[in-house]
Amino acid sequence: MKIYDITVPISAQMPIYAGDPPADVESAKRLAAGESANISHLSFGAHSGTHVDAPNHFIDGTRRVDKLDLAKLIGACRVIGVPDSITTIEPEHIGELDGARRVIFKTKNSAYWNDSEFHSDFAHLSPATAKALVERGVELVGIDYLSIERFHSGDHAVHKALLSKEIIILEGLDLREVQPGDYELICLPLKYVGGEGDGAPARTILIERQ
Repeated sequence: MKIYDITVPISAQMPIYAGDPPADVESAKRLAAGESANISHLSFGAHSGTHVDAPNHFIDGTRRVDKLDLAKLIGACRVIGVPDSITTIEPEHIGELDGARRVIFKTKNSAYWNDSEFHSDFAHLSPATAKALVERGVELVGIDYLSIERFHSGDHAVHKALLSKEIIILEGLDLREVQPGDYELICLPLKYVGGEGDGAPARTILIERQ
């Protein structure tokens, strides 16, 4: 059984979506300093690295991250390869889903994890593609960078189209070692209460199907 950890580690060196809170990881207590235990202090935004978007991210008063349906985050998943020449993912790039309820797009974005710079020219879904995925009954949509939508889209039409139907958005996936195909997905976002409940970092893995 081959397991792929497709989670981007949270660190001060990780790329952060422009305008989001920076990430930091530091020591709060250290055995080496004579203290009773090693304890780390973590600080980051809800949409740092590999994370899920809950409906309340763009639609006020809707489902928060602590109330997400876990059944949508675990199960069969289709990884769809998109050519590196494509920046806007259109409906024709989806292909046959064969009933897949969870889909992840592997794009040119995967190479962006090789450095800590934020790249604003990342591949993204078009509103037409979001609509097509809704019509096909998809429950989760993922991509290999920090947003599923065009940088500074203005209207957030892709997010709203998916989140209004309670389709979970999974962003910031590291797919460098993953080939297109069918896998089992396990994605468990951090559960917290407070703030806006708009999203959370998530340890995410793909398992090769036997």
